[in-house]
Amino acid sequence: MTASRSPHDLPPWLEALPDASEQRALDAWTIDQRGIPSATLMERAGTGLARACSELVPEGRIVVLAGGGNNGGDGLVAARVLHELGREVTVVQLAKDPPADLAQAIAHALEGASGIIDALLGTGFRGEPREPISGAITAINRARQADPLATVIACDVPSGVDASTGEISAEAVTADVTVTFHAAKPGLWIRPGKSHAGTVRIVDIGIPPDGRPVTPAIGLIGPAVLKEIPRRDGVSTKFSVGSVLVIAGSRGLTGAPVLASTAAARAGAGYVTVAAPASAVPAIAAKLLEVMTVELPDDPETGPKRGSSKLAVERAQRTQAVVLGPGLGRLPAAAKFARDVATHVNRPLVLDADGLNAHTEEGSLEHLAARTAPTVLTPHAGELARLLDVKSQEIEAHRLARVREAASRANAIVVLKGDDTLVADPDGRVAVSPGGAPALATAGTGDVLSGVIGAFLSKGTDPFTATCAAVLAHLRAGVLAASSVGAEGVIASDVIAQLPRVRGETLESSDIDQQV
Repeated sequence: MTASRSPHDLPPWLEALPDASEQRALDAWTIDQRGIPSATLMERAGTGLARACSELVPEGRIVVLAGGGNNGGDGLVAARVLHELGREVTVVQLAKDPPADLAQAIAHALEGASGIIDALLGTGFRGEPREPISGAITAINRARQADPLATVIACDVPSGVDASTGEISAEAVTADVTVTFHAAKPGLWIRPGKSHAGTVRIVDIGIPPDGRPVTPAIGLIGPAVLKEIPRRDGVSTKFSVGSVLVIAGSRGLTGAPVLASTAAARAGAGYVTVAAPASAVPAIAAKLLEVMTVELPDDPETGPKRGSSKLAVERAQRTQAVVLGPGLGRLPAAAKFARDVATHVNRPLVLDADGLNAHTEEGSLEHLAARTAPTVLTPHAGELARLLDVKSQEIEAHRLARVREAASRANAIVVLKGDDTLVADPDGRVAVSPGGAPALATAGTGDVLSGVIGAFLSKGTDPFTATCAAVLAHLRAGVLAASSVGAEGVIASDVIAQLPRVRGETLESSDIDQQV
């Protein structure tokens, strides 16, 4: 059997993250078409889980909490293998009709355990756990809180987490390590599930690599994407390696355009210009040596004047990519200016910060969909909530669904920022950042990211590829900045300073901290 190929297959620099239905299809194909019995797959999964547990918990008693499905079966295999290895193992198997004292029995079993294997719910789970599973989840979390030295290991996915989306409807197990089979699942890398997964380990259970019947649409960004961005060579000029126009700033908000434009230059753009309100240009120009400035007519009190958007659009025709929004402010005239520029610029456009806030009116996302050139939106959860007219909590609870909705409605690439930054393409593909750079949680790093995206777009790279590469370069620069000055002291300019190192070095997968 040869799998049909989608026109939107994941590129090789994305590590496929199959969702629950795709993983079921892979399992069924392996069993039915490749003749590998389901019992063999379960034996391999349980054995891999046991070996990981033995390594992570080298001594002490291990408790296995097993549900009634395949996930529970994997846990039972792990319990048997651990016993064969000479380990003390307690198994609590939950049935549909639990005894009245089940909660007491679980609490008693967990007391004093060195390791706890959560094999209650698998990748097929959706919704809200029911009793007795919900009670067992609570008991695991209480045991972990009572004894921080106890190690909780989730089998395939922490119980209560939707493996396909990372959504959590009620309480979910908080694991130290998740041992997952064949491939990681989206919910292990997308919040809130990511915050419950701990370190993710993948066990190969022997699903053949060829002829697979599914083509996952979600993938984890790998370091090879950085090789997709063209580099300077002996015949390069400042114009051939990419020119970027940053349309940004206002009186009192001059740092954002400085950060975005400097980041674009440090990320490899050969020629960068800032177009800003005339009243803000002196402060911006005083901080920039290598970046040109263009004055746009404005009134310091009311914002851009008539004709400013036309001048900005005309200037954009001389560049390969445009960044619009950082520090524009929220005056009505500034919002209208941003909407006018976004409508008429026919260059790849990165819309950030106040450029996004200008498009929160009903129908604005659909208005962006009429653009003919590529569009990249870079909201954090609050900004995406305003764009979709929902609460921020709705975004955080359903990050995958909401970023896909925005990408579809705007016909744009949408970058939902966070430790699990999601890059959604209108065609349905989603790239997930491996995260692991808490130092980026500081003011101005969003402006830096918009500049890096602009620089990579200006090089003529496929927009989805360029955006994913920018997200990873930004992440890597944050990691390097933290190693240089300490995570708590990183500021946005420290991240910019590390961008040339990211572009200049050859990255290996091990260079990226994939701790959740």
